Amino acid sequence: QVHLVESGGGSVQAGGSLRLSCAASGGTFSSYAMAWFRQSPGKEREMIAAITNGGGYQYYADSVKGRFTISRDNAKNTVALQMSSLKPEDTAVYYCAAGKGTVSSYVYTNSWNFWGQGTQVTVSS
Repeated sequence: QVHLVESGGGSVQAGGSLRLSCAASGGTFSSYAMAWFRQSPGKEREMIAAITNGGGYQYYADSVKGRFTISRDNAKNTVALQMSSLKPEDTAVYYCAAGKGTVSSYVYTNSWNFWGQGTQVTVSS
């Protein structure tokens, strides 16, 4: 069983930056692909970014590509999401997830086995 804990959420002004971090425990971190999802009220949870277990492939949703960067540090069992040029529409609860699915399955929420509690990110005008 993998336990995930997010940190770094908060409130920022539009145009600002924020770095989210997710710490994993209870499993072999390097064997899991990792992802960041977000969910706003009334909307489906969507994958924002994902990274393979070795870090060789990263996926970004079009809505965040060029502004967000996902990275992982397998020595520290952490995955991060660096967010810049934040917009009010980025306001959401952000979740990290871990799984062992294939790359083609990353986009599907039910492909991910373990989830953090989520952290609120609020971007004001």
